[in-house]
Amino acid sequence: MNVSLPSMKSAGTLLLICGICLGLPLMIGFASAKLSSSNSLQGIILAGILFPAFLLALLKPKALIAYTLLVWAVAPELRRIADWSEGVYHSVSLLSLAPLLTGATLAIPVLGEIHRIRKSSTRIILLFSVALAYGALIGLAKNGIGSVYDLANYIVPLLLIPFFAVTRFRPKDIDRLLYAFANIAVLVAIYGIVQYLIVPPWDAFWMKNADMMSIGTPYPLEIRVFSTLNSPGPAATFLVFALVPMILEKRWQGTLRWIGVMLVVVCLLTTLVRSAWLVMLVMLLVYIASSPSKGKWKALLQLVFVAAVLFWIVPKLPGAEGLVARMETLTSVQEDHSYNERLSLWQNMLPMVASNPIGQGIGSVGQGTKIGNGGELGEYGNMDNGVIALLLTFGVLGALFFFGALGAVIKQIIVRVTSRDSLQPYARLSLAAWMGAVVSLVSDNGFPGLKGYLIWMLIGLGLGAKEIIDSRKKGTPHAAIEREITSH
Repeated sequence: MNVSLPSMKSAGTLLLICGICLGLPLMIGFASAKLSSSNSLQGIILAGILFPAFLLALLKPKALIAYTLLVWAVAPELRRIADWSEGVYHSVSLLSLAPLLTGATLAIPVLGEIHRIRKSSTRIILLFSVALAYGALIGLAKNGIGSVYDLANYIVPLLLIPFFAVTRFRPKDIDRLLYAFANIAVLVAIYGIVQYLIVPPWDAFWMKNADMMSIGTPYPLEIRVFSTLNSPGPAATFLVFALVPMILEKRWQGTLRWIGVMLVVVCLLTTLVRSAWLVMLVMLLVYIASSPSKGKWKALLQLVFVAAVLFWIVPKLPGAEGLVARMETLTSVQEDHSYNERLSLWQNMLPMVASNPIGQGIGSVGQGTKIGNGGELGEYGNMDNGVIALLLTFGVLGALFFFGALGAVIKQIIVRVTSRDSLQPYARLSLAAWMGAVVSLVSDNGFPGLKGYLIWMLIGLGLGAKEIIDSRKKGTPHAAIEREITSH
């Protein structure tokens, strides 16, 4: 008796689901018996977060991206609530792994359809792989276990490239994803505004114990909003990457439409992260500049509308003086303390990079330095220059491959943007994300972690659209393409 490949896949999927359903309670029980009560609670929450991700990866991969975005957004808040409920602050928590482990489930559909990845995507993956392998080898030798966590922060976002190459999204699927992203951002914004006005006790508890002096004090109107994210920087990043599509296209605005846009804008202002505002401006201008003439005027009018409402509403907000003062510093950056610090950092660190062309390896810069360091940031834990961070991490050789991969990405995006077809808006959004990522290197290395996930999500959508066009050009019937796209 012949058994078809689809039926074998279905049977395998069913067995895997049954295995997860049976194994997960056993794992939770075992962990509860072996771990402390604190870690046991975190483990149970973590398992509860991961279970839907596994199911989506197996049954509905297209919905997995929206779920991972939700986890990236709320996991830090769940961690704070868990710490507050116990009355104990944990500088390193199991719940910190939730976004990475959830994102890692992208590998399930990728491995199942890896034979469908085209050479164009393979070239990008190989270039990044060489850079990461080099950085990981140096990192393991110099930084120990911290390099593993940092490596995961690079790899998980990059999984989106092969994911979008094998999981073909139709335009309505992409629109649905961006719509969901907007709704999540609005929820983050609403909580952020509440946080700004009243500061919930679990957030105040975290602020008092995290020893982050740059985020203000845990009192109403005296806080730099971080909403449900780790800090103001990630919060601003999440809001910006959702806000740009929301402003540009009506179908990407989410349920609350322009009200949602305004809520996100207001929350973004309360983070006081100026670099995020600049990245947003760059992304908007790149998208508008690459649009057809008719689209340019429409996008510009929408941008003017947002600016006008912002000009009217900001002075009326509680604590408006601080918000306005922060915005005004953009007109006098040479007198700004942060700007001068970044300038001196560039001047001081370049000789160090030149004297150590091999690099420090993955795990030497950023949050990964906490691991093996008693939960405290290491020497390069705070690095306010993305180019220096990449050179320190990968050395000259590894950085060449990393920047070479970025060059291969932009080459593909430009080809897609100039093709002038119905899927061009997604390519322009990819172009805007790429430019925003590169510009943001003046302030930080955004490619690992949450920011990297958002960057590669928007870029992957554009590259995935290109894969569909390529298939059509090679003569595959439209109906066959449609079946191929919807098979996931």
